Amino acid sequence: MRELLLVAVGGAVGAMGRYGVGLWARARFGADFPWGTFAVNVAGSLVLGFLMGLALSGRLDRNLRAVLATGFCGAFTTFSTFSFETLGLLREGYVMRALANLGASLALGLAAAMLGLWLGQMGAPPASD
Repeated sequence: MRELLLVAVGGAVGAMGRYGVGLWARARFGADFPWGTFAVNVAGSLVLGFLMGLALSGRLDRNLRAVLATGFCGAFTTFSTFSFETLGLLREGYVMRALANLGASLALGLAAAMLGLWLGQMGAPPASD
């Protein structure tokens, strides 16, 4: 029950963060490209990679993993909105923008996750077999 509450708290903060970044990005960059979703997905990939690097090296306890990785990152990032916005770009005839969103989100999301994982595991002793 405790982990469920931790996930809920992290999720609430992550959802509010995602909403705030979306509002900020729309005001700052306009609505021609889904910058808010792009930003939260890349940043969330970096953060989740980092947290999982800590977890894999035994430096992130179960409660923090629940609140930060599952709760916060789970609500902060959004694959469903990314998919819907990419389809919206296609439906509106912006094929190149849709392809840019797809390619950049995938490439930078994976790169950010790899960087985060590497950063999270820095300084950890090597795993023993």
